[in-house]
Formats: sequence, structure tokens, C-alpha cells
Amino acid sequence: MARIEYAPAPESRAVVKLRRQYGLFIDGEFVEPASGEYYATINPADESPLALIAEGGEADVDRAVRAARRAFTKWSKLSGAERAKYIYRIARILQERAREFAVLESMNNGKPIKESRDVDIPLVAAHFFHYAGWADKLEYAGFGPNPRPVGVAGQVIPWNFPLLMLSWKIAPALACGNTVVLKPAQTTPLTALLFAEVCQQAELPAGVVNIVTGHNQTGAAVVAHKGVDKVAFTGSTAVGRQIAETVAGTRKRLTLELGGKGANIVFDDAAMDQAVEGIVNGIYFNQGHVCCAGSRLLVQESVAEEVVARLKRRMQTLRVGDPLDKNTDVGAINSAAQLARISELSDSGSTEGAERWSSDCALPDKGFWFAPTVFTNVSQAHRIAREEIFGPVLSVLTFRTPAEAIEKANNTQYGLAAGIWTEKGSLILKMASELRAGIVWANTYNKFDPASPFGGYKESGYGREGGRQGLAGYLEADHV
Repeated sequence: MARIEYAPAPESRAVVKLRRQYGLFIDGEFVEPASGEYYATINPADESPLALIAEGGEADVDRAVRAARRAFTKWSKLSGAERAKYIYRIARILQERAREFAVLESMNNGKPIKESRDVDIPLVAAHFFHYAGWADKLEYAGFGPNPRPVGVAGQVIPWNFPLLMLSWKIAPALACGNTVVLKPAQTTPLTALLFAEVCQQAELPAGVVNIVTGHNQTGAAVVAHKGVDKVAFTGSTAVGRQIAETVAGTRKRLTLELGGKGANIVFDDAAMDQAVEGIVNGIYFNQGHVCCAGSRLLVQESVAEEVVARLKRRMQTLRVGDPLDKNTDVGAINSAAQLARISELSDSGSTEGAERWSSDCALPDKGFWFAPTVFTNVSQAHRIAREEIFGPVLSVLTFRTPAEAIEKANNTQYGLAAGIWTEKGSLILKMASELRAGIVWANTYNKFDPASPFGGYKESGYGREGGRQGLAGYLEADHV
């Protein structure tokens, strides 16, 4: 199947009005960092600088936490209906400014505009709408009588879904009456800072949401601050362990959503065209920068050759290039460091004897790029089958029986997500009950809904975000 060539259809950058320099958002205003230091954030598609970002330090984090504590005394006493009005207002403004947010997300992150426009930003607004609806119903959420907010939430989010992860954290926290100090990823702070403008536009009371940018030490300061009552983190398992050690022995609540090595399991009776689309969406969506990516493809042995052949033909049609082009399927890798990680692990796959195949696509000269890649003849001992690559790289393993598929799927330190492709409903239910994964998709992959909880087992973290369950970490109630 040949790649269909389309005329370029770039989205206009003019919709985004970037500032030359961004301060920290504390107590309802943009302020200078105590150190006076700034760093440049870039466009990963061409390495061009976008803006200067404030480097927050311990003094800035302390200022933000103090602002959040002051705001908490009033925000927590508002009725749920009153808090809901602000959250609804934020959701509506996000919808009104959706194009602006989508373009900025693709510019700063590298993901295709059609993903930012059609997936990320609509889901962001949906999460705020969903939790606005919960704000006056907390006593019916099932967490005990007299539910109350925990206090100040310190939240640290990753670079793969910058605005979506912000919504997963901030929306339930505000609905429950908490205030927030959020630290966005160092490479993708721009949509969080644009969200700060939305908070101003919505007339959210000062100090309810504070955003402190910076590098790793800034996030560490948020987690360690004694004035923080709840920590929520999405990111790597290694950093999650460090956070758990920091929080251990304190009274802080902790939610961790960490790495994954999802198994996408295809049985011989699956609808093959549908399954191949699900495989592609499972691993090449957002350049594979997805914690729940279906990075391990388990195919029943009798159809393995057919599935791989169909998959390679489909991969040849994927268009890699300018994230702002509406025709682009696979955008830029987020950073040079992440590209080096993907390249190193992919090279190890070849060295260890797996068969490597990449789609035949021309990669741009500037920026960070990696062609969609699939490895066959992979064993469970290979690093590419064990370690999270977090890139557009798929490992293919085979199985003969459902029992073998379950054994191989569960043979990982992670337990975040899995997919099942079969026409048999009974097999879906059996597999789902035995897979150690926090979320299991059947005949689809990477589908999200704000009403559905998300989280993992083992080294994929603990706690849930989304849905009714996502309220639990932000509430305390009387014991019955």
C-alpha cells in the first residue's frame, strides 16, 4: 500500500500570541522568580526557541504554597455549587480557546495537530465539565459521611500530554475544595501557562491555582514542601520511587501514575483490519509517548505472519512530519534526551537479535524525529520487551493459547493497560479478569473518558484518576 501524498495543510501559528518571557503564576498573578533565572523552551519539530520560562526555586514554591494555603480557607468553604460555577466557566473558556490551545500544544510538544485538536483539548474540557458536575454531589460519591477537602495539592505532570494531565490533576482537586500548586514539565510549560490566563479570565479566586515552572529540582521542592497535604505525580517509575521515599513517614496523600509496557493481544478470530488500526493507534499515537501504549504486541501464532504483513503495509501509509500539518500522523519526538533514549533501546533490540523494520519515510533535517518501527522475533528477555521505550517502537511476540497470552502479558513489572482483540465475548471477560492491568480495552485501544478511572498496578503506580474514583485522593471523610 503506497503512502498517499497530500498537499501541505498547515495550521496557522498566528492564532497563538506568545509572550517573549513567562513568569511564575502565583496568587493570581504572573511574577518574577526569586532567582531571576529563565530558560528557553523550544519547538521540538525544528528546535526553534518559543519563549523564556521562569526557573522556579524553593523560595518560589514556598510562596506558591503559602498563597494556596491562604486561598484554601475561603475556597474550601464555598458550596459545591459555587465551586462548580468556576469550574464550568473554565471548561467553557477552554472550548472557546480550543484552537489556540491545540496549536500551542503541538508547537511545544511535537504531537500532530489533529491529535491536539481532536483528542487532547476536547478531553481537557470534558474533564472540567465532568468534575464541575461532581462538586455539589461529593456526599453521594461513596467515600464516607461529611467529605472534606484534604488541603493544598502539589501536582507534578509530564510532557507527553501537558494540558490533559493538568486537567486530570486540577479539575478533581478544585471540585473537592482543594487548592493547587502545579509544576508542569520543563520541556512543555506553555499550555499550563496559557491555562493560568484562563484562570484569570474565569476570575478564579487568587491562589486557588498556582503554577511554578522549572526543572526537576522545582518539582522536588513541591513534593517535599511541608505545607503540601496531597501529592499527585504522573511520570517515570524511577522518579515515582523517589517521590514515594520523600513522602514516606509524612501525612501526605499520594497518587502515582507511572510507566507501562502494555500488551495488545490479538487472537486468530479478530477482525484483522480493525485490529491493525488498533495496533497502530496503540503504539504510534502521540509518537508512542503514552504511558499506556500497547508497546508489546502479542499475536496468536496462526495469524502472526498475516498481522505483521498487514501492519507493515499500514505503517507505510503513516505520514511523519510537521506537527502543525493537518495531514501528519506522527510528529516530532519531544526532546533530544528522549530521542537518545529511544535510539539506544532500539539499537539494543537489533544487538540482541530481534529483527528491526522501519517505515520508509523521509525525516526532516531539523528537530527530533524517529521513524515508526516494529521488531519481530522478540523474546521476553529482550530489553525492548521489558523496558518502557516511550517512543514509536513496537515489539511483536507470539502465543498459542489464551493461558500463554496471559502469562506473557503479565510477565512485566508494569501493570497499567492492555488490549484484547477477539470476536468472543467470553474470551474477553476471561482475559480481562486475569490480566494484571489497571485498564483493559476490548477491540479498541487508547480510548479515554472522564467518567472512567485510570491507573495501574505494580510499578505502574497506585491510586486512580478520572471518574468518581479520581475524587478519592482529594477527600477525607468521617469514619463510620
